[in-house]
Amino acid sequence: MRMKSITVLSVAAMICATVTPAFAGPQRDPNVVAADALLMRPVLFAATVAGSAIFVVALPFAAISKSVKSTAHALVVAPAEATFTRPLGDFDYHDSPPKEAGGMIASQ
Repeated sequence: MRMKSITVLSVAAMICATVTPAFAGPQRDPNVVAADALLMRPVLFAATVAGSAIFVVALPFAAISKSVKSTAHALVVAPAEATFTRPLGDFDYHDSPPKEAGGMIASQ
């Protein structure tokens, strides 16, 4: 009986230790969400398209200087993430720049 109690208690402790709590996100202001959907998303989409065009033009120079990843992140990936993956109304979204091959981090 004592061994069974210890086993059940140990299993319960392991289950409780591995469970991650789920917290509700902050309630967003409807006006901010509407402004984000109607104003910011189209502007960010246009920035993604323009950044893609600029990246194609800058690609030979970025390849020569071996900075293709940081250039692509700055001109294409960052605006695309802000457009398509950021929650509506979340302007505290922070992205981290990619690490370069030499261990250096691109500056923001």
